[in-house]
Amino acid sequence: MKEKRPEGIERYDRPAGGWDALKAVAKTLAHQQIIAQGTRTLLKANQPEGFDCPGCAWPDPKHTSSFEFCENGAKAITWESTAKRTDASFFEQHTVAALWEWTDHKLEDAGRLTLPLLYNRDTDHYEPIAWETAFELIASELNNLDSPHQAEFYTSGRASNESAFLYQLFVRAFGTNNFPDCSNMCHEATSVGLPMSIGVGKGTVTLEDFDHADAIFSFGHNPGTNHPRMMSTLHEASRRGVPIIVFNPLKERALERFAAPQDPLEMATMSSTRIASAYHQVRVGGDLAALKGIMKAIFVRDAEAIAGGGDGVLDRAFIAEHTVGFDALRADIESTSWANIESVSGLTRQAIESAADVYVKAKNVIVCYGMGLTQHAHGTENVQQVANLLMLRGNIGREGAGIAPIRGHSNVQGDRTVGITEIPNEALLDGMEKAFGFRPNGEKGHNAIEAVHAIAKGRSKALICLGGNLAVAMSDQLATFQAMRKLDLAVHISTKLNRSHLLTARTSLILPCLGRTDLDTQDSGPQAVTVEDSMSMVHASRGFLKPPAEMLKSEPAIIAGIAKATLGGRYSIDWDGLIADYSRIRDKIEAVFPEFFDFNKRIRVPGGFRLDVAASFRRWNTGTGKANFLVARGLLEDPLLTRPDALLLTTIRSHDQYNTTVYGMDDRYRGVFGRRDVLFMNPVDLAALKLSDGDLVDIRCLVDAEERDRKMQRLTAVAYDIPSGSVAGYYPELNTLVPLKHFDRTSGTPSYKGVPVAVARAGEHKGG
Repeated sequence: MKEKRPEGIERYDRPAGGWDALKAVAKTLAHQQIIAQGTRTLLKANQPEGFDCPGCAWPDPKHTSSFEFCENGAKAITWESTAKRTDASFFEQHTVAALWEWTDHKLEDAGRLTLPLLYNRDTDHYEPIAWETAFELIASELNNLDSPHQAEFYTSGRASNESAFLYQLFVRAFGTNNFPDCSNMCHEATSVGLPMSIGVGKGTVTLEDFDHADAIFSFGHNPGTNHPRMMSTLHEASRRGVPIIVFNPLKERALERFAAPQDPLEMATMSSTRIASAYHQVRVGGDLAALKGIMKAIFVRDAEAIAGGGDGVLDRAFIAEHTVGFDALRADIESTSWANIESVSGLTRQAIESAADVYVKAKNVIVCYGMGLTQHAHGTENVQQVANLLMLRGNIGREGAGIAPIRGHSNVQGDRTVGITEIPNEALLDGMEKAFGFRPNGEKGHNAIEAVHAIAKGRSKALICLGGNLAVAMSDQLATFQAMRKLDLAVHISTKLNRSHLLTARTSLILPCLGRTDLDTQDSGPQAVTVEDSMSMVHASRGFLKPPAEMLKSEPAIIAGIAKATLGGRYSIDWDGLIADYSRIRDKIEAVFPEFFDFNKRIRVPGGFRLDVAASFRRWNTGTGKANFLVARGLLEDPLLTRPDALLLTTIRSHDQYNTTVYGMDDRYRGVFGRRDVLFMNPVDLAALKLSDGDLVDIRCLVDAEERDRKMQRLTAVAYDIPSGSVAGYYPELNTLVPLKHFDRTSGTPSYKGVPVAVARAGEHKGG
């Protein structure tokens, strides 16, 4: 008899990729009404003379085929190049109050924005406004602030290097360093933590290093959904016999088995390739314990090898020449008990030791990680322990080995490289002074959490967003939404409508911009922009589609328009000249950041060029001049987890989603179809709470005294293969359970992946 499951919950047994991925692409093309155009567009994605996919930041292989896109990349591309439009008539028909009742999926699915809009509070409609009038209005609001520090300037990771550089130029000329950025919510623990360890906040590997790796470790990421082109690399490694060791709370199908759509044999035979050679379902929040456990086992193996007359398994020459802090690390690891490691990680000592054995037997090891490591209250320490693990055997700075933070948006790393940071260093200030004749102030600005707090307290009164959906992406949506409605000015530079646009300020504008796929023509002709991928490769991106409307401007042109109106002739910056030919922007980037030498020349080379990553060559730009072993004191078990009703929540993305953009209501690989209102739970935890698969539950945050108000109601509990004590639900809906004050104190990253919660049958929470 077939097991009865909750509505929309089915058993999905097929591999990731394969024919189902191709069917999903075809369905997406049809839904966006661009079957013929969309097919041509996809064939230009990630090509030397084409455009960079607006999805993930996985690098392009040097020897590209005509088929360099994945299922979710195709969704991102067709979502942007859709035939649907939100034009003047759309906004005439719908009030903001009515649009607020739409789902996030329906809002963005309405189509591309076509003209600049100003909110009319009297009618509750967005209405057309001329570009120059919009720029003058924004300038007036900014210049009427008591201080430039009362404005916040948000950046999405989809912005190009040229856009991001102009943006930071404008904002610093305006007089502030308030740069809340999407990095603050994802890989800030990498940007902050790795420089302390190895002197650079980026990965040290190249795509070619994966061809020479003897083992690959994967912590806290789901490549089949969030960066699917990585699956080709893992697929090739697995078929070469490379062990792939996975640590992740949920069994993610793409990390179990994958059918490559580019493999004719697998497609013809309906076969697939096993990806993970070992899959360790670490408890939510238990990665730090798992990493310490692996290192503890390595020290044991080292002692055993020496006792047997060998040299040990540590790279003592590397440690002696290139590092400091080894003795302190070893003392900390050896003082950590196996009982504590097993309790916090949820893994057995045997499982952890088996992973350590793979590590010590492999000459070259790459460790990849995602937001499963960074989005924790101890995210920075997680990242630093990965660096520690690699340094024990010299696995940084040589072929086939290194650390690989897997970034999200296609230029989230590049935005930081060209100056989007709230903490400008002396090199940046010196470069700006050299290139533009003025020295910006060096005061620390606001990150994302600090920006929301400043807005909520009334200290910041203006917000300009270069892309993104800040209010929805941010933690604690109740507090964030209330804060955004207090603003005097809100400006959104966007391709599509989203919920942040509906949180109207006293003055609210939506400025529509070109997308990555659109042809960008300025006075000197068609323009290219540049992006940086997860492995520090910089290359050009050239859109080719006719823009959705004649009124659209590029992101650089919009930034320059606002800057010119706001600053006037201050500092004699030639905004018009910079926009007329983007190569002039790149010349200025090169002047500020010498690592971009010969910028315009080098992006004409197919595939672009790699920026200098000092740690890749064992140059350590740290205070000690060496790579630093850094200690994470204790295992940071949240004291709230001693409560008998406490569980640990992690937020996850569905397969029909990229960040806050929801392409559809299915999560195919997890067997969820047509819905998102679910909470994945271990069957043992369900039974302990006297609940069953399919019951309606309420989930409540346990972090502070306001926990009664921070809750989600009437989610459907779904029995799932997740460690006991852990629960999972969809981002961004469950962001409301993540308090603004629950974040990594070192990096400022919200703890989306580790919030103590209580679950009860719907309507039965005490006090609820």
